[in-house]
Amino acid sequence: MLNVSSDLLKHPLLRVLAVSGLLATSVSASAHHAFSAEFDASKPVEVKGVVTKFELVNPHSWLYVDVTNADGTVTNWGFEYGAPFNLKEKGITKKTLAAGTEIKINGYKAKNGQNFGYAVSSTLADGRTVQTGGAQDAPAAPAEKAAK
Repeated sequence: MLNVSSDLLKHPLLRVLAVSGLLATSVSASAHHAFSAEFDASKPVEVKGVVTKFELVNPHSWLYVDVTNADGTVTNWGFEYGAPFNLKEKGITKKTLAAGTEIKINGYKAKNGQNFGYAVSSTLADGRTVQTGGAQDAPAAPAEKAAK
């Protein structure tokens, strides 16, 4: 009887192929896109608004909020959040961020100049502040930088 885990991996070429396959999958998993590809670290943003929509989708979730401007007009912003599993581990679910929920978001604006951003952290209605971004190369939230 052939034991795949031991007999096949004794062959040097198969060992190299197995290791190459593992390396290839780990590199592609961590390289899908960088913070700097879409967002501008020199343009911090802090908004307070009301949730209009929360999409828990892979690889990044999206939260949309209505923000009331100084002149009384309302602008809808979209913020990239982390992966659904990571958010769930932090207690963030569709119920936590249901439409109508008030929230404060610290992050960075999109490079394209539209009302989109990357949410580094969010302060929920219950007062908890949670890291909501998932990009490894994202800078700390603007308020967190100032506190350090």
